[in-house]
Amino acid sequence: MLNGKTIQKDESLPAFEPRIIAFFCNWCTYLAADLAGTSRLKYAPNIRVVRLMCSGRVDPQFVLRAFAQGADGVLIGGCHPGDCHYQEGNYKALRRFLLLRRTLKQMGIEEDRFRLEWISAAEGDRVRAVVNDMVEKVRALGPLRLKVAVEEEEAVHA
Repeated sequence: MLNGKTIQKDESLPAFEPRIIAFFCNWCTYLAADLAGTSRLKYAPNIRVVRLMCSGRVDPQFVLRAFAQGADGVLIGGCHPGDCHYQEGNYKALRRFLLLRRTLKQMGIEEDRFRLEWISAAEGDRVRAVVNDMVEKVRALGPLRLKVAVEEEEAVHA
């Protein structure tokens, strides 16, 4: 109610559906997502998966570019600590995540939009839970209204 008038929600407008980019480790989290699919575990379709050989290969530029190009959230999935196929790749991912999270916060991007999860190949149900939880949190935050210098971006590609 505003100034004594009831405001009707416009039903013709579509509800906000977040776009989430997920960087998944080939050896664990990607296989868990595959297991979730073959087990017919349903999770939100808002996620687009990028398969990498290791979560330690997620360059901070990948995350920044995902946000700059319209992602509302970014999820990184890797092997549990101590179980990395490349021995210490997930520890590298954790260090980068902690630094990048602080940088994103300084840029005004909420913490719930960026997430790191350890998910083994046998945890298909955990993929479903993490994806659904993240989609709900990002949906509650609303669209990311990141102001990117369009002129600079266009100049780079010209």
